[in-house]
Amino acid sequence: MSGNILHSTLVSLPREKRRGLVLVNTGDGKGKTTAALGTVLRAVGYGWQVLILQFVKGTWKYGEMEGVQRLAPNVELVIMGKGFYKILNDDLPEEVHRQAARDALAFAHEQMLSGKYDLIVLDEINVAVQTGLLRVEDVLALLDERPPWLHLILTGRGAPPEVIERADLVTEMREIKHPYQQGIKAQRGIDY
Repeated sequence: MSGNILHSTLVSLPREKRRGLVLVNTGDGKGKTTAALGTVLRAVGYGWQVLILQFVKGTWKYGEMEGVQRLAPNVELVIMGKGFYKILNDDLPEEVHRQAARDALAFAHEQMLSGKYDLIVLDEINVAVQTGLLRVEDVLALLDERPPWLHLILTGRGAPPEVIERADLVTEMREIKHPYQQGIKAQRGIDY
């Protein structure tokens, strides 16, 4: 069986003609980060430079870490979180998580203004706000300073209404059915 392989070069609009968007993937259903990674894959097809910055995840090993390495040099993954906050055997002091979130936000601001990236994914930033690790005002200030050509994706359940209002596109993942309800544990390659 033979297949067709696409051998074309896709051309993106120059930055000065691009209208950057703020996208939010939120809700209680599965797939917020996964949807952002789909957009990352699309952006790489246009030769974009992408930063994925993780705010809460940090101690687990998961498939995205290996997969993103295969998209280098176009995609960088920076893990700044200290693990899931107040769940999954978290025994770190709150201040450690809070400082990691503040450091991640400062790093996001620096990288956003560097001009190096076309797309930045702020993975689980909504959770950092929802749990009180970050102030919504600080996230809004970051959005205010976004270069007009830069795309941002903010993921995580519990997106604040102020962020939803500011976003250009908001998608809510809603759980209808989950294998966990049937006693099926998280699956490698599907859940992590």
